[in-house]
Amino acid sequence: MKQGKYLKFIPSEYQKSVKNIDFLHLYHAGFRTLFIDIDNTLVSYKEHHLTDDLKGFLDGIQAIGFQLVLISNNKQPRVETFVGNHDYPYIFNARKPLKRGFKKGMHLVNELDPKKVVHVGDQVMTDVLGGNRMGFYTILVSAIERKSDILPTRINRKMEAFFIKKVKKHQKALYESRLRPYVETL
Repeated sequence: MKQGKYLKFIPSEYQKSVKNIDFLHLYHAGFRTLFIDIDNTLVSYKEHHLTDDLKGFLDGIQAIGFQLVLISNNKQPRVETFVGNHDYPYIFNARKPLKRGFKKGMHLVNELDPKKVVHVGDQVMTDVLGGNRMGFYTILVSAIERKSDILPTRINRKMEAFFIKKVKKHQKALYESRLRPYVETL
């Protein structure tokens, strides 16, 4: 594998939590659509409903001017139960890192320019790789509760460790600035 191919596994930035992201700065930088992963990015796998606090947080992001899309590789019942009767566009069974779910989300909110999209998630193998493949600005956050990871996520985390080692070897500066802080939280 060529050294440059490891760039797809490197997020545009890392933040400890979705709540640490400067959404106003991103909006001023020209981003207009925000995809946010649900499981272990917004809530742990153990949590099934959108809390009032989290709804206020998401409404605040929309008040800045972002179009918001909740995206998940999880099944329809899980995602629909989480969203409930709230009016947030969402994609279930997104199959990240494949492009299909992201394209469907862009279509939902009539976003035509991938350069105006930010994708936030807690996994390198699904969120970062998928978002980077689409040409999005990607933000990696630490998982809320890794102990609650489901089996496919645990498998992805093992592959993630392999590719992070490759990035560390071949892209040292980017590893230090964008992945090392993430690795230190594991």
